[in-house]
Amino acid sequence: MANSAQARKRARQAAKANSHNSALRSKYRTAVKAVRKAIEAGDQAKAAEVFRLSAKAMDIIADKKIVHKNKAARHKSRLAAAIKGLQVAAA
Repeated sequence: MANSAQARKRARQAAKANSHNSALRSKYRTAVKAVRKAIEAGDQAKAAEVFRLSAKAMDIIADKKIVHKNKAARHKSRLAAAIKGLQVAAA
């Protein structure tokens, strides 16, 4: 247990930040899952729209350093390639 006032405050701040960051990490994972679900459905137009919204959320979360920017870029790249694969498969 924290003994000094400073340590108690840091413990409170850490708990609050942990809660906030957990919510954002969950939002990130949900965004990725939404795109994957749209890709599995095979609807290229819907997948592209969901990807557009999800990519924005992923960038915002990466800017806040909740996930590393390269991790967000890697996920966006792989999802975009999968969506492009739908377009090629349909043709």
